[in-house]
Amino acid sequence: MTTAVAAPFRFFSLEVVRARRVGSSLVRVTFAGQDLEHFFSDGHDQSLSLFLPQPGQSDPQVPYELGDGWWQAWRELPDDVRAVMRSYTLRALRRDALGRTTEIDVDFVLHTPAGPASAWASGAGAGDRVVLLGPAQADNRAIRFRPPADTDLVVLWGDATALPAIASILESLPAGRRVRVWLEAHDPGDVRELPTAADAEVTWVVGESSVDVLREARFPAAEHPYVWIAGESGCVKALRRHFVRERGVDRRRITFVGYWREGMSEEQLRAAE
Repeated sequence: MTTAVAAPFRFFSLEVVRARRVGSSLVRVTFAGQDLEHFFSDGHDQSLSLFLPQPGQSDPQVPYELGDGWWQAWRELPDDVRAVMRSYTLRALRRDALGRTTEIDVDFVLHTPAGPASAWASGAGAGDRVVLLGPAQADNRAIRFRPPADTDLVVLWGDATALPAIASILESLPAGRRVRVWLEAHDPGDVRELPTAADAEVTWVVGESSVDVLREARFPAAEHPYVWIAGESGCVKALRRHFVRERGVDRRRITFVGYWREGMSEEQLRAAE
């Protein structure tokens, strides 16, 4: 039985159901497990912490049975024993007739050279076990896409790490909602149509930064825009400054999330923070 920690979040013990390529450098992994009946999220950019086993292990080593003491105990495990922790965004979830979550999808970006999560995802198969720290309440602080009610233009920017969130956001938007999107892709094989009922214009930039492309773009007139930007921390900060200083967007109407930082592993980033 899993132990609840820091409500509204808790640990979930899960297994891989299937894994499939959804792009040249993207793998979608579907997870299931009895614990998911306690998984609730109504967000479209829901953040998760995923714990993966070290090479040669069948189960990720996370001492969640210690409750609130798990973090310190996990950090004190030997480097070659301690589960690899990485942050991801929920791509989708499915529920049964009673409203209980039965499966969740997480998209992984494959890198060369491969990091530990990329290497794990490239070989993921049915029955592989992971541990997830995720939401036990549908509305929680790890959901950041929250456009104000008076929003008349949604602007989205992200690199490959933000693609799952942006795709989910677009699927959720109502017909007629004006949206302008900029997305970076590693290669042309990752470019695809993103289903939406919204009045969306999506610009893909392949193999290079899209920051300057967005800076030079013309936006439709809007009195109450809402901006959501996520991806590499340096780019996110630069774009936030651009929207506030050069486009005059109220900083309270900008959501910005640094998913990663150039030149730093997630372990180094967490230590710096």
